[in-house]
Amino acid sequence: MKLKATLIGFSAILMWSLLALFTTASGKMPPFQLSAICFLIGSLPGLVVLALRPKRMALLRQPAKVWVVGIAGLFGYHFLYFTALRNAPAVEAGLIAYLWPLLIVVGSATLPGEKLRWYHISGALAGLAGTFLIVARNGLSFDGAYTIGYAAAFLCAFTWAGYSLLTRRFEAASTDVVTGFCLATSVLSLLCHLGLETTVWPETGFEWFAVAGLGLLPVGAAFYAWDFGVKNGDIQILGAASYAAPLLSTLNLILMGYAEPSWRIAIACVLVTGGAVLAAKDMIFRAKPVATADPV
Repeated sequence: MKLKATLIGFSAILMWSLLALFTTASGKMPPFQLSAICFLIGSLPGLVVLALRPKRMALLRQPAKVWVVGIAGLFGYHFLYFTALRNAPAVEAGLIAYLWPLLIVVGSATLPGEKLRWYHISGALAGLAGTFLIVARNGLSFDGAYTIGYAAAFLCAFTWAGYSLLTRRFEAASTDVVTGFCLATSVLSLLCHLGLETTVWPETGFEWFAVAGLGLLPVGAAFYAWDFGVKNGDIQILGAASYAAPLLSTLNLILMGYAEPSWRIAIACVLVTGGAVLAAKDMIFRAKPVATADPV
């Protein structure tokens, strides 16, 4: 069960790797407007399940703290991420925000039944190094003028790491509740859009297809898969493996002609893949039980 749940959680990472590709193809829609539409789409599969199985509606009755953590995690992360990108260079803000996998791995030591090993930290650091090679390809330049953006990016990383770790503590809460998180995030994003942005609609069918793809996968199904994975799988492996997302995202952009291949990406592949394997070594190379002779 733990292996299956970990693989389901990893499917979220695969879906998040499509985020940049779909976002690039979705046109010039402002971020909060895009978030409002995508989270609404992301809630539809859950709403369909609840409509077909009304008895599952009872699973949405969760303590207030579950709702607070879930909505703060999904909406808070995206609000802080957009704030960071508005107030700091995208490369530096993105790298800071992507400290969350390392924070998950380190923070997992506080969870019941979890032990933090050297290879968990080493694997996460290798993934961080690979991510650095990808996002900092043109160099880094941290400027005090962007302090607000950097601070928002740090809070962004801590928000998602905190959400993931606390979700593990709420393992009794059904994944169905993610439907409510998505709906609430959609409404809050809409309010931010109305107050901060000018509405821009997609101009082509292809752009609408990209928006739908965002809502169904990286801003939809991925959150259901992540919720199930961190509650029932190996959260330390998932944390370290999360560094595969920016790598796979870059590879997707290269395949679709939006980016160029380079030696940095090749080295990043080795670091991220090797780090994930190292972090997951107990699960991958689990010793088989030694057969004992039948008593005479």
